[in-house]
Amino acid sequence: MRDNKEEERRGAPDFQLLILTLLLVGFGIVMVFSSSSSIAQVSQTFNNDPMYFTKRQIAFGAAGMLGMLITMNIPYEKFKKLFVPVFILAIILLMIVPFAGSINGASSWFKVGTFGIQPTELAKITTIMYLSALISKKGERFRDLRTGYIPVMVIVGFVAGLIMLQPDLGSCFILVATAGLLIFAGGANLKHILGSIGLLILGASIVMGASALWDKINPSETVTAKSDYKLNRIQAFIDPWEDPQYAGYNLIQSMTAIGHGGLTGTGFGQGIQKLHYLPNAYNDFIFSVIGEEFGFIGSILFLLIYIYFIWRGILVSLRSHTTYGTLMGVGVMGLIAIQAFINIGGVTRTIPITGVTLPFISYGGSSLLVMMVSMGIVLSISRDSSIPVKQERTKSVVVKTAGTMPFEPDRRRRHHLS
Repeated sequence: MRDNKEEERRGAPDFQLLILTLLLVGFGIVMVFSSSSSIAQVSQTFNNDPMYFTKRQIAFGAAGMLGMLITMNIPYEKFKKLFVPVFILAIILLMIVPFAGSINGASSWFKVGTFGIQPTELAKITTIMYLSALISKKGERFRDLRTGYIPVMVIVGFVAGLIMLQPDLGSCFILVATAGLLIFAGGANLKHILGSIGLLILGASIVMGASALWDKINPSETVTAKSDYKLNRIQAFIDPWEDPQYAGYNLIQSMTAIGHGGLTGTGFGQGIQKLHYLPNAYNDFIFSVIGEEFGFIGSILFLLIYIYFIWRGILVSLRSHTTYGTLMGVGVMGLIAIQAFINIGGVTRTIPITGVTLPFISYGGSSLLVMMVSMGIVLSISRDSSIPVKQERTKSVVVKTAGTMPFEPDRRRRHHLS
């Protein structure tokens, strides 16, 4: 009976956030078609099918829609326990994936038939859910270094270490940055955060130095190629024209595409750089195609919609009635924002290229599926956040009068502010 009453009290999902999510997914499918059709049509690998990538993106989008609808209708508080087996599965897959073979220099995928599954995407969202549950459970004890802060950092370090074994520096940075945002939002001691940043920089420097020394002592073709690959990305960021045919090629083609778009763009489907000039145009460099075909005005409009989508998700999360809901919502939207910044920043030479997808837009089944399921969780949070304030106040007064639960000052303050 109590569960039925709780279901009745749930409000409607945030309409704006739902529509924005669907718009981004739809636009992503359209851009995947535009950026991949010409390549797929002339390649026997893709069965000379111009719709090869588009059909797959639609299939994963449909699966993601189903997942989003399911998670949207599950009270988000239940994910405190439901995510545990999924998190354990993600850890097991991260341990196994380095032995699954290499694709594009990294062991990040499992091949299942003609599809690829990337465990890192699952690890990102389950880590966010784990940290949100742990931090909200600890409460004020989270500010204590030994019993609160260190256990959280151990979890983050362990998952990040498994991702680096692939190696996948971009995803590792995204995970650490998102975890840092959650830790800050959870009220961690600022001294502990600054100390962690210092240790992170020191540890990364030691690992990179030891790796470079080992490469010199025990050189091999595979190790040398991976080391050169990382160094080439940094050199390409500094001066892509120093090696325009190799290290700087991708970035030069990306900037050429964006520059060719000018103010208004070449028009949908009329881009040139995607025609075998720009590598992975439907994946890592899809924003370059957007810039070429829709120009500066279209790119700015796209970015404004994307920013509003992220802002709306954060606003919904901050309205949550529980610390767990706020942290999980902020974590999901922070993950999307950080990953989008790294993707767009890389292809526009704002930061070095790391090879991560643009959420909801780039081709990638695992990424799209996990992102849509994650948005279902945020929409579930919005359903409880949309309960009328009057109804919640009435509920609190009744509970106080009955004497079954002390009135929560924090909740009363939150309702007053909302």
